[in-house]
Amino acid sequence: MTTLSTPTVIGHDWAVDLLARQIETGQVPHALLITGPAHVGKSTLGRYFAQRLNCTGPQKPCGQCRSCLKVVSGNHPDVRIFDQPDEAIKIEQIRDLQRDLSLSAVESPYRVALLCGFERATTSAANALLKTLEEPPPQVVLVLTAISPNLLLPTIVSRCQVLSLRPIPPAVVAEALQTRWQASAEQADLLAQLSAGRLGWAVQALADPSILEQRTQALESLLDLLHQSRANRLAFAQTASRNPRQVQELLALWLSIWRDILLLKSGSRTRPVNLDWQEQLRPVAGAVSLVQAGEVVKTVRSALKNLDYNVNSRLNLEVVLLKLPRL
Repeated sequence: MTTLSTPTVIGHDWAVDLLARQIETGQVPHALLITGPAHVGKSTLGRYFAQRLNCTGPQKPCGQCRSCLKVVSGNHPDVRIFDQPDEAIKIEQIRDLQRDLSLSAVESPYRVALLCGFERATTSAANALLKTLEEPPPQVVLVLTAISPNLLLPTIVSRCQVLSLRPIPPAVVAEALQTRWQASAEQADLLAQLSAGRLGWAVQALADPSILEQRTQALESLLDLLHQSRANRLAFAQTASRNPRQVQELLALWLSIWRDILLLKSGSRTRPVNLDWQEQLRPVAGAVSLVQAGEVVKTVRSALKNLDYNVNSRLNLEVVLLKLPRL
């Protein structure tokens, strides 16, 4: 049974089923690492797991029992959730958590700690948590999320069961937006294509019009950069790279744009991602060669992959910008 008090995990049934079997057979992992792109559903799955572990209802998680409601409200004495996307996870927070985990559970079978975006943890915080992972207290479950395991210490990854969430099909995103968030068919279709399989992003964009406005600005900046000098492109990279998270979003958007340009250039019937920007992209497709468009797609893909290995954001962005054709 799913209620408003149950995290909605959509498109990752395999992960839900796996965790359910482990709970039912008493093989609960002491540490779980959920990886995948931003907004793909990692923290939602983590909250779902925390509810299911301690739910007292007949169908777990019921979303109605005292435990489930407390997890949602954030005041469950046995469940700690760290989810501040713009703040680093510091050693003081980990030490405070370790003191809590050393105590017996107050009212539930398990003490659960969900640490979202653990790639934001300082080195000292990560090393401190490693001690808990090596010698976990009984009935304690640690759930970490991260964009990529490559952004974490290998010693942390090796002590966790890893679940890698992948983008979900656009049709699944569109259906969820219409049935659960009352989006119109046109809204759902556009956002599903733009989301790159990240339902969380699509839901946020539906609720917050400024997200699509920022996307428009980013697209306009890309088209403008095609006419700019090397010096202006490098200045753009210096400014944009001050926010590493923004760099990743920017590169992902640019990849979708150049993929669409490549489709237009080749005459492919494959459906484009940026449905609402096809007219603006046609002049660019007409001005570059098929080889140029393909090289840009390859370069941006490589830059996105580099971010998983902590390559300097500014240098990464500069390489992309300097390889863009000049119109």
